[in-house]
Amino acid sequence: MDLGIRGKRGLVCAASKGLGRGCAEALAAAGVDLVINSRTEADIVRTAEEIAARHGVAVTPVAADITTEAGRAAVLDALGQADILVTNAGGPPPGNWQDWSRDDFIRALDANMLSAVALMQALVPGMMERGWGRVVNITSQSVRAPIPVLGLSNSARAGLTGFVAGMSRQVARHGVNVNNLLPGIHATDRADGLDRGVSQAQGISMDEARAQRKATIPAGAYGTAEDFGATCAFLCSQHARFIVGQNILLDGGATNLTI
Repeated sequence: MDLGIRGKRGLVCAASKGLGRGCAEALAAAGVDLVINSRTEADIVRTAEEIAARHGVAVTPVAADITTEAGRAAVLDALGQADILVTNAGGPPPGNWQDWSRDDFIRALDANMLSAVALMQALVPGMMERGWGRVVNITSQSVRAPIPVLGLSNSARAGLTGFVAGMSRQVARHGVNVNNLLPGIHATDRADGLDRGVSQAQGISMDEARAQRKATIPAGAYGTAEDFGATCAFLCSQHARFIVGQNILLDGGATNLTI
């Protein structure tokens, strides 16, 4: 399917690996020129070179922490204007609700809510002026079904979800579609970290920890970055013009909901 976005310009955050890279690869395959970022210069430069060579688009790497004001400024300076924005940042660590301090919550909010809001505030007005834009925020299945040990993530991502629910309806009439993409368990470093925690807590192997979690997924497997990226690219396409303010689960059926 031709997504109708060849020649558009996009920003994909935290794109050197995992879900962010999956989104960057899918958008590049659709002909989108990209600016991508991650914290480690060697990783993001290598990723940009690989994506550009594979798909024949322009890919500009920026080594920056998107959760900081200085990092966002560096990325936005390299970007200029954008037609497509994919926000993404690593989730806070798991833990016990009794142990989290105010500073822990502030760090989670900066990373998983406020950085995305700041990027939308910087880029969406230009999209509105030009009459077209797409924003996909990578959040988590936990905004639909909170995960007890991920309370910091639950809280911050739920805040972003509430923000998007309001602002997406205000900008849609200008041709700008804003949606959230909610991953369940995908085969990424984040999943490895959570599985490692289960392995250590229960005294079982990593393979046993993964098998436990796979048993909770009706699809019987972890998702892949490619699965995720393809859905992200569709949400950024011309065909998604009537999808506004939605929270779209990609979880292999793991979240047992009727609505």
